[in-house]
Amino acid sequence: MPRAALDSPTGESANDQPRDAYAYQELDGAGARGEAVLAEECALAISYNGISHAVMMVSPSAVEDFVAGFSLSGGLVDGLDDIYDIQVKRAGAALSAEVQISSRAFWALKQHRRNLAGTSGCGLCGVEALEQALPQLDTLTASPLPPAEHLQGLRERIGSAQRLARQTGALHAAAFVDGSGEIRLCREDIGRHNALDKLIGALLRERLEPQLGFALVTSRCSLELIHKAVRARIGTLVSLSAPTSLTVQWARRHHLNLIHLPHHSAPRVYSPAPFAGGG
Repeated sequence: MPRAALDSPTGESANDQPRDAYAYQELDGAGARGEAVLAEECALAISYNGISHAVMMVSPSAVEDFVAGFSLSGGLVDGLDDIYDIQVKRAGAALSAEVQISSRAFWALKQHRRNLAGTSGCGLCGVEALEQALPQLDTLTASPLPPAEHLQGLRERIGSAQRLARQTGALHAAAFVDGSGEIRLCREDIGRHNALDKLIGALLRERLEPQLGFALVTSRCSLELIHKAVRARIGTLVSLSAPTSLTVQWARRHHLNLIHLPHHSAPRVYSPAPFAGGG
């Protein structure tokens, strides 16, 4: 699949363009003034084979990775071979992504859109929403847990890898730690779902095997992140924030290793369960 580039007058990617600093004044007696670089946010319109599908608010970095990951984690494609091309263009403050996908994937997408239209006004839209919130997912082949030493100092290491967050202090991150314990990929976004989608897309586009390492998210570990990880065949998900009970139940059900990395204690493995029937 050709690597797309953002369409800008200078030919720079969104990652490379200079960021404006915004003036502020501190609300105290001194009233000191300063400037800060803030996180960028823009609207991204995604179309598949010419048909508009979604508009998302994203950080304008690694956009092609996001589009690829969003397509896979949303069940729109089965893999990278279904994505023929991604063309990203800029129009003022907005971005648009035109995605060319296989005939099989496009037919499935049109069927899904037709089903949505057919349920409109008939009282079944709530059922459709529940199916999206609690989808049927394939069960993963169980993966071994990562060595404990690969989790040591991970909070500090991911902090060092978050280049954009160091500038703005307002971005989530998702990273891939490879089989040797090194952070191989790191993607950042204003949205925690978007950050994981970008990482999934990067894994796809670089043809890295997700089960030969683990994914790390800096955000709250909610059920939607479990859905994305399972669809991307990620064997182990590590979160800096504690998971919800439903997240643990789904991780165990689908053989996804789920590990919480607390601030001041040892890593906690919630999935697989520590013993048969454990709660």
